[in-house]
Amino acid sequence: MELAPKRAGFSPERLRRITDHLNQNYIEPRKISGCQVLVARHGFPAYFKSFGLADSERHKPLTDDAIFRIYSMTKPITSVALMTLFEQGHFQLNDPVSRFIPEWRGHKVWIKGDGADMELATPEHPMTMRHVLSHTGGLTYGATNHPVDRAYRDAGVNRGAGETLDTFVQKLARVPLRYVPGEHWMYSFSTDVCGYLVQAISKKRFDRYLAETIFEPLGMRDTAFHVDARKVDRLTANYERQPDKTLKLIDDPASSTYLKEPTFFSGGGGLTSTTADYFRFTEMLRRGGELDGARILGSRTLELMHMNHLAGGKDLTQMAIGAFSETAYEGVGFGLGFAMTLGEVAAGSIGAGDYYWGGAASTIFWVDPKEDLAVIFMTQLMPSATFNFRGQLKNIIYSAIVD
Repeated sequence: MELAPKRAGFSPERLRRITDHLNQNYIEPRKISGCQVLVARHGFPAYFKSFGLADSERHKPLTDDAIFRIYSMTKPITSVALMTLFEQGHFQLNDPVSRFIPEWRGHKVWIKGDGADMELATPEHPMTMRHVLSHTGGLTYGATNHPVDRAYRDAGVNRGAGETLDTFVQKLARVPLRYVPGEHWMYSFSTDVCGYLVQAISKKRFDRYLAETIFEPLGMRDTAFHVDARKVDRLTANYERQPDKTLKLIDDPASSTYLKEPTFFSGGGGLTSTTADYFRFTEMLRRGGELDGARILGSRTLELMHMNHLAGGKDLTQMAIGAFSETAYEGVGFGLGFAMTLGEVAAGSIGAGDYYWGGAASTIFWVDPKEDLAVIFMTQLMPSATFNFRGQLKNIIYSAIVD
């Protein structure tokens, strides 16, 4: 990749602080096995570097074409896919989701109680397409000890082997909503539901729709729900940080579940990709929905997606319930598939108006329309809340802009 930091408006010397910071604080002390960083502005790559190892057990260096599990960085791709169908006139944002999932017409909201003693109520208004795109519809991830989450587990709601998008939404019809749609924000299975909606509306299998509508037009040749046998040697190892701060291998690339096609195509977290591929996606976003003659979305639709759709223009501190997410809450809003910085003072960081998301293995990206900037960080460390890579990189990158 040809780099042009000065043409992109950066000080090359200041950008090199990324190298020093990551080597000294993460690679050399073995807090992570390896990582990649790409910084581009005005469409010009200004910084790209691969650090450390793709596989510590085999002492395998991280190559520039390494394949990563991007987990929840799948969500913006799924959201874009659903909005391509919005542009074709198939739905309005305020349409009820039950228009496409009839089994959901009877959804009730949890009031109190547990199990057979739950008190439920009919919500004042149904879950809409806007709600499911913005995690405000009353769904959860079913991962806590809350009575609704226990109901998820009792109903067998999961994204594992043998599950399909069809059986998934049918099971969700049997569990109550955690809250009245629109009244709160909670990170959830919502984007997996969006994947089902893409499939139901388009009449195409979800993975095929993504390939035909996004991956192939953008030239994202290495992005898929499983890793082709010819590319296995490029798949990175995934690690988990232990209480003693060591790294434990949790997904060996030689035996990974990502080596075969899944039964469940998770729009919320199932894709693998490369930095180069995801850069194609972020460049499409930065350019207003088009890249190299391939228009994925109209610019007005994309602008709508990264507006704050939380009720009353609130931020996540006022709307969020549950601690699990891929973002801080202060000064942060949420749109249709992206979080965004509402204000630099409240958020405590530069970049008001940027929009972004991350993944469970500590991957992150953001696009800043004001600065015409795109940044991608790839690594494989779980859980994602271990280190604030985004905050640290923001400090270094924005201070390197000199035009």
